[in-house]
Amino acid sequence: QVQLVESGGGLVQAGGSLRLSCAASGGTFSWLSMGWFRQAPGKEREFVASISRSGAYTSYSDSVKGRFSISRDNAKKTVYLQLDSLRPEDTAVYYCAAGSIQTTSPQYNYWGQGTQVTVSS
Repeated sequence: QVQLVESGGGLVQAGGSLRLSCAASGGTFSWLSMGWFRQAPGKEREFVASISRSGAYTSYSDSVKGRFSISRDNAKKTVYLQLDSLRPEDTAVYYCAAGSIQTTSPQYNYWGQGTQVTVSS
């Protein structure tokens, strides 16, 4: 069983930056594809970014491409999401996910509890 714990969320002004971390325990981290999703109040959970097992392949939603960057450190069993040029519409709970397949759909096997990101205008 894989456990995921996100951290790094907070309140930031528009144009600012945050770095989210997701630490994994249990399982073999390097065998897992990782993803970040977000859910704003009253909206469905949406894909943000994903990264392959080795870190060689990444994917982003159009709404964050060029502003967010996903990376991973397999030795530390951690995946990161760098959020730059933040906008109020990026306000959401951000979730880390892990699974056997890198995908933009929320069909990951394991999920963290989420971390709140709030961007003020």
